[in-house]
Amino acid sequence: MNLSPSLSRLVLGAALAVGAQAAMAQQQLVPAQSEVQFTARQMGVPLEGHFKKFDAKVTFDPAKLDTSKIQFTVDTGSATLGSRETDAELPKPTWFNVPKFPQAQFESTAIKALGGGKFEVAGKLTIKGTPQNVVVPVTLTQNGPTTTATGTLPIKRLAFKIGENEWADTSMVADDVTVKFKLALTGVAKI
Repeated sequence: MNLSPSLSRLVLGAALAVGAQAAMAQQQLVPAQSEVQFTARQMGVPLEGHFKKFDAKVTFDPAKLDTSKIQFTVDTGSATLGSRETDAELPKPTWFNVPKFPQAQFESTAIKALGGGKFEVAGKLTIKGTPQNVVVPVTLTQNGPTTTATGTLPIKRLAFKIGENEWADTSMVADDVTVKFKLALTGVAKI
């Protein structure tokens, strides 16, 4: 069967597009090699915690940042500070209100390359139903088939209504919270 040159290019272009989508669809989070931590301060003393359950949907191509997308969800009920007493408080309405808001979400709106494996990922972070625009600095490193994304995002807990009522007093619990992440991914193109 002979195809006209323009039809051949169209078929080839469609096949390449489907192949590129399939390659991007193969990007997977490796939970065992990933972590999401947070540090808060209570009466000046740092409290280290982490989330046990989270997921990422990534379609990232360093050559096509305008079409790359990152969606990240954290199960707020999986937050732990390592103490049964504090862990029992975190799901309550004053803090994460897990029954009403079981997940926090981040969805990218733009990704900017800074060089040397560094990127700025702009997007919307939503916690307890409150959306905020944020810019997340991300560093990518590659080791064999695994790409690791690391970064630190400072947030203001009161902007998301985390620690309401008597806990809104920042002399007890500081407003500043630092979120650190390490996400291991497979299927990312060479950066």
